[in-house]
Amino acid sequence: MTLLERFFLDKENAQLVVVDVQDKLCRAMDEKVLGKLTNNISILLDAAAELGIPALATEQYVKGLGETVPALKEKLCTPSLEKMTFSCCGGEGFLETLEKNGRRQVILTGMETHVCVLQTALELLSRGYVVHLVVDAVMSRKKHNWEIALQTMTQAGAVMTSTESVLFQLLRVAGTEEFKKLSKLVR
Repeated sequence: MTLLERFFLDKENAQLVVVDVQDKLCRAMDEKVLGKLTNNISILLDAAAELGIPALATEQYVKGLGETVPALKEKLCTPSLEKMTFSCCGGEGFLETLEKNGRRQVILTGMETHVCVLQTALELLSRGYVVHLVVDAVMSRKKHNWEIALQTMTQAGAVMTSTESVLFQLLRVAGTEEFKKLSKLVR
């Protein structure tokens, strides 16, 4: 794998995963950080829709934690996949959906960073996926858990990135209609 294949997102090879941004889980999060997280994931979902990038969301134990927050759920083109395992990879249909999409770069977002996001990232990396962890679109209840998880995923080979970096890597050039529409989301 070349440096560009690992570190530079390609809209023809990328897919977006939103992990467990659910009603009841959100209530336990810092409101300011949560607002930034949902805004950034919303931007990424808009970009995915505009650029034809598959987007998939998961929901951990819906009976206890509720569904994906409405602001994000309305932007999804496919139903969220319910799971009981912490790693999305153990959830029914998750790996099959990723494989069906045929894309090897995963843009990973969601919560909690040190549990479900971490375990998903590690399993995806072990299966040969390139994981781009959007640092400003993942969170945990406690900052130190978030920080440790970021370190662990970096050591494991995930690419740390930001919402704006993802957006502009996927766009690649200015002046297009896509650029005009999507660049407004980060101004």
